[in-house]
Amino acid sequence: MSFRIGIGYDLHRLKKGRPLIIGGVKIPFAKGLEGHSDADVLLHAIIDAMLGAAALPDIGHFFPPSKASIQGISSRVMLARAFSEIRKKGYRIGNIDSVIIAEAPKISPYREAIRARIAKDLQMPMDAIQVKGKTNEKLDAIGCGQAIAAQAVVLLVKKG
Repeated sequence: MSFRIGIGYDLHRLKKGRPLIIGGVKIPFAKGLEGHSDADVLLHAIIDAMLGAAALPDIGHFFPPSKASIQGISSRVMLARAFSEIRKKGYRIGNIDSVIIAEAPKISPYREAIRARIAKDLQMPMDAIQVKGKTNEKLDAIGCGQAIAAQAVVLLVKKG
């Protein structure tokens, strides 16, 4: 098969005293995402979509939260590892489509910086990456401003 599709999802609670990093970009906000790493929900969703498309284990296999050495790790480091793993299997990324679900902050002012960062990190054209922002219309933990989630779909293409 020359094409493979994977989906990814992640959600983290918002917490005061942490920086908010989404898509590898630091966003000015009163709260950040809680987690063992920098808790970048978008990169985590993209990583799981990449790994899933290549039929590799999920992000927790490569970066178990119980492992003390990953405490505070940059999700960009995790993304680089996942990218390396899919390349070992002979794949390249065709495109990425993603959604960040948050009541606040608004994603649109940071969308192009996020797309550019991901494109650079994954050595691909920016026009092959889409990032959308949505709200939960004030419903559930996301809608109440307690969490942020992300979903991603990745298309892998077999090299050669």
